[in-house]
Amino acid sequence: MKKKNLLFSSATTVLAITISLVIALVIILCVSEQPGQAVTALLLGPLRSTRLIGSIFTTAIPICFTGLAVCLMFQASMFNMCAEGSFFLGALAAAAFATKVPLPGILGLAGPMLVGAAAGALLCLVPAWLKAKLNASEMVASLMLNYIALYLGLYVLNTYLRDQSFGALASEKLPDSSKLDKIIPGTSIHSGIFLAVFFIVLCFLLLYKTSLGHKIRTYGQNPRFTKYAGIKVGSVIILSQVLGGAIAGIGGSVEVMGMYERFQWTSLPGYGWDGVILAILARNKPQYVPLAAIFLSYLRVGASTMASNTDVPKELITVIQAIMIMLITATALLKGMKQKMVIKEALSSGTDS
Repeated sequence: MKKKNLLFSSATTVLAITISLVIALVIILCVSEQPGQAVTALLLGPLRSTRLIGSIFTTAIPICFTGLAVCLMFQASMFNMCAEGSFFLGALAAAAFATKVPLPGILGLAGPMLVGAAAGALLCLVPAWLKAKLNASEMVASLMLNYIALYLGLYVLNTYLRDQSFGALASEKLPDSSKLDKIIPGTSIHSGIFLAVFFIVLCFLLLYKTSLGHKIRTYGQNPRFTKYAGIKVGSVIILSQVLGGAIAGIGGSVEVMGMYERFQWTSLPGYGWDGVILAILARNKPQYVPLAAIFLSYLRVGASTMASNTDVPKELITVIQAIMIMLITATALLKGMKQKMVIKEALSSGTDS
């Protein structure tokens, strides 16, 4: 039964992606004066050079972290959108610690990442606590908290961290001990990719090989059963969200330490929303996050290549993403409706007999 469900989920995801790409190709044919060149750039452009191939992986690294964070939170059936704010605060906290408390060697990397994890976890704790204690909507609370995190972060950046000699709002330069090394010459791929792989494995083991993971998945599938089984629902809610926030915070610290000289974001970077897309594509399963991340990153690099060489804007990728999400969620909705109908028929037949 599980194998059939996995095959069905995989088939519907592949079908949704295929339909989305076909619709995108139709749009290109309708709006472009160079449709052949545009399609070639979209589908093959990312493979034209080592630099572009490297861009696929550097784009995938941050969304792997937010995708894992969202998978962990969604597995508990908690639609917490704080991954965006946690990623932003994690990056800011890591930059603040690195510039104000410079440490040598491995401590220069571990210290900022731990502080970033704490900042991300703390932000996600708020909607989780409100849900566990007051049954408040975690979605509403987390959406508002993202903007609180943004403007609080900008205040801290402008007041305490700003480099006055730099021409824009940004922190001081990160010390060399707090920068992740580039690992492939000619690309921007950095050692954060190994951390992304480590957390993919860690999240998989946590969800499927530990007691806590079993409780999180059980609560996500049937909250009432979890309560009647004697599991402390409040602790499951809070732990799943805090762990997700910590992973998003580490993702933010890895991004700023691997790709930037200093912290200089003045708006939310958008990686948290990408994490939601990734979690939907991966069906909330950590083991599928890297595939989804590379696929999405490939499309984005292809869209940028297409936009710079043809008359089709890179915003086309947004259309493709929207269609994919609608189709995947539609199949999930239909599957849920079918299951309810089967249960209803079984109950009615049992009553008749």
